[in-house]
Amino acid sequence: MKHNLKSQASKPHTKLNKQIFYDKKKLLLELIPLLLVIITFIAAFIICPNLPNKIPIHWNSQGVADGFSSPQGIFIIPIIFLVITILLFVLPLMEVFRDNMLQIYNYYFTFKIIFSIFFIGLFIATLLPNFGYNINVAYMVIIMMGLMFIGLGVILPKLKRNFMFGIRTGWTLSSDKVWDKTHKLGGILFVLLGIIILLLLLILKLEILFFVFIILTLLVTLILVIYSYYIYKINKKNL
Repeated sequence: MKHNLKSQASKPHTKLNKQIFYDKKKLLLELIPLLLVIITFIAAFIICPNLPNKIPIHWNSQGVADGFSSPQGIFIIPIIFLVITILLFVLPLMEVFRDNMLQIYNYYFTFKIIFSIFFIGLFIATLLPNFGYNINVAYMVIIMMGLMFIGLGVILPKLKRNFMFGIRTGWTLSSDKVWDKTHKLGGILFVLLGIIILLLLLILKLEILFFVFIILTLLVTLILVIYSYYIYKINKKNL
């Protein structure tokens, strides 16, 4: 009888340890970011022969190109996109809170799609000036960053404690309560930050906006770090 009880008690633990993170359904979904990467590489291979001998690959805060490369420089963004996509696929397999990551997989996948759209938008924005389109790449980057912050702000409150995705401080990782409260505030602040940046595009000059964007991002980060510590201390006193 004791042996049976001991055997039953160990079953859930064994099942959890043997649980596969990427089942067939998830692997099919994971093909989407990979296909987007492949599309950027195919586009780069097709477009590369039609590019001039010198192409812009970097723009300053005023939107003026200040860095140039040979046509092969077009592959920089697809390569970075590929490397980060592989990392985002592999890292959950090493996650300590694997059960939590399994529960928030849909939100994690949504983040990867947002990230992929950002890279594709950046890739297109850097290509257009080579074909006579008068586009301010720095301006487009700010728009995409603002939209990305809004998207991340919507996702943040849904996340469960994990080591690789979210607002990870020693205090948020110490407790589900600290994690949840910090991410609820983080979601609000990220959405507000994204909206403020998009609105400021209509008012401020681009070089000033870049400075304001950095200051606001650092301010939001500081607020969340301090808040996570504050909630941690309160939570510790109530134990």
